[in-house]
Amino acid sequence: MQNYPHRYRVTATSLPEGDVRLASNGLPPLPTASPLEFGGPGDRWSPETLLTGAVADCFILTFRALARASKLVWHDLECDATGTLDRVDGVTRFTAMELHAHLTVPAGVDEALAARLLHKAEERCLISRSLHASVHLDARVTVLVA
Repeated sequence: MQNYPHRYRVTATSLPEGDVRLASNGLPPLPTASPLEFGGPGDRWSPETLLTGAVADCFILTFRALARASKLVWHDLECDATGTLDRVDGVTRFTAMELHAHLTVPAGVDEALAARLLHKAEERCLISRSLHASVHLDARVTVLVA
């Protein structure tokens, strides 16, 4: 890992109409648009879906690192994230992120450890910790039957 601070550069370009194109060195370009709720086409990533996706992605990557450090063997993890955008005191902002995580582990794995690591991942996710929004995790661990 590199020393802090880390800097992430993204360039956004657009014409008066159409998609906004996000680009970052070494990554494929990503077309984005306003979401359906703001009059957009609803068929592209938007700033709102990107932020919600970043929370879910960061949660899983944080869990992955914690599981590796704890030597937890696991099969797969799915995280459904819902971001709530609301108007509070005249300001539109994300007020909540709700995460529904489903972890599948092989038989013989310590389920309590797996559940603790899911909650620790929610607490340590740098994206959700950077937001001024409440974060709620509903975690479920399923053990695969041999």
